[in-house]
Amino acid sequence: MQMARRLLWFAFGLLLGAAPASLWSQELPIEVLPTDSKLAKIVLIAGSKAFKPGEHEYVAGCAVLADLLKQTPGVAPVLALDWPKKSETLAGAKGIVCLFDGGDKHALLAADRMAQLWKLADEGVGLVGFHQFVDVPKDVGDRMRDLAGAAWEKGHSQRAHWVTRFGTFAEHPVCRGVTPFEIDDGWLFKLRFVPEMKGVTPLLRTVSPKAASQELTDEAIVSWLFERSNGGRSFNFTGTHLHASLAEEGYRRFLVNGILWSAGVEIPKSGAPVALTTTGLNKYLKPAPAAKK
Repeated sequence: MQMARRLLWFAFGLLLGAAPASLWSQELPIEVLPTDSKLAKIVLIAGSKAFKPGEHEYVAGCAVLADLLKQTPGVAPVLALDWPKKSETLAGAKGIVCLFDGGDKHALLAADRMAQLWKLADEGVGLVGFHQFVDVPKDVGDRMRDLAGAAWEKGHSQRAHWVTRFGTFAEHPVCRGVTPFEIDDGWLFKLRFVPEMKGVTPLLRTVSPKAASQELTDEAIVSWLFERSNGGRSFNFTGTHLHASLAEEGYRRFLVNGILWSAGVEIPKSGAPVALTTTGLNKYLKPAPAAKK
């Protein structure tokens, strides 16, 4: 059954990757800043490195999330590639969303980016970390824990792919209107959290169906909230590996709710609006390069 599901997700990913239209083939609205200072500016930073069609689609994923965020009145999403090039892009932001490679290729390891993010965090700016964001070299682990509440640690933490259905959710604004969803993802788990889980609110847990124990302990946490000592908020989810998962309404609302919460934007009682057609996902993907003859 699990193999059949994985094949279905893979086939859907290939279908999306074969889409004839693409935002990448047009001019993306990169670092286009809002003209109204009253709007809640949320900057989405997408890694531009390509992986496989339908997987690690950082730019496409952030483009989808930006369009979904526009459906909430008073919110102005701004898309940036790899890292903002304009100093004014991060200035005045209410929230920062990070979706890019982790480990030794982590975007925060370059230049003074970690210092820039820390300055924003000190100002109480919200922070969202998706997929590999908490995967940093061990010597940066404590700094990541202070930002996000946890870090993936080589030699201790783990990562693997499996299908999970999330059917029940915590009593928290981030879970408002979130309906059950089932996704195949590349999970990062068994994370190192801050001592005594101070400031951490677990949201989602999952274990591999092949694991000897199916107990949902703290090692199974794959999504959580972290409230920093200065009142700043962080929302984290180690999924978002497959672009096809955005076809799930509950999944989309969970991600958008989390982004809004981190930025201090009130989430409607029914959850954030996240209208999107399944076929509408196609336009966000870069077409696969033509085969060489």
